[in-house]
Amino acid sequence: MSNDQQGITEEQWRQAKLIWIYHQMQHELRPVNVAIGLGSHDLGVAAHAAELYRSGLFPTLVFTGGNSPTTAKVFPRGEAVHFREYAIDLGVPAEAILLEPNAGNTGQNITLSREVLAAAGIHPKTVLLVSKPYMERRSFATARKLWPDVEILCASEPLEFDDYLKSIGDEKLVLDMLVGDLQRVIEYPKLGFATEQEVPEDVHAAYESLIRDGFTSRLINP
Repeated sequence: MSNDQQGITEEQWRQAKLIWIYHQMQHELRPVNVAIGLGSHDLGVAAHAAELYRSGLFPTLVFTGGNSPTTAKVFPRGEAVHFREYAIDLGVPAEAILLEPNAGNTGQNITLSREVLAAAGIHPKTVLLVSKPYMERRSFATARKLWPDVEILCASEPLEFDDYLKSIGDEKLVLDMLVGDLQRVIEYPKLGFATEQEVPEDVHAAYESLIRDGFTSRLINP
């Protein structure tokens, strides 16, 4: 695969794919009490959540998310609102969807969705988190910390790395986001935001190499 148009080398692509694979939990899906679709710039989350609903995996779906700098222009009424409308267009009954329109980060996605479910009289034992492919592990670690008494499964649109790059259309941005999410997986447990996740040596080496190469726009100050 050639990445010359944006200056992505084959080695950088290989390193990014290692991180991409690490971010995905590879959970075997089965019926759960509820699913939570985590808001983002990626409507594929809503599409995949709708597909899983239609397959009968859960009776109730929460969409969560307000706005962020990267989504305000795309989803001016908020991520969850647009995700809900898209899922309804794809055949999910409106009455099966609960809306959480205020969350501004993953921790709030979990905490506020839990409150919305409780207000509806729903206290799940099993929860499926539907996210972007590279956000599975971070959302899992966050939910395990904030909601330890439920069983958490993760799912995302089943795209190959090449196909996801093409679907977003900005290869450098995707690599920046892969690196940024891995930094959060590493750093957030130290801040009390998430549970610890083991990072294999080759994944950590790929992460450090991509940071040296300048894929840093999504990093936070640890």
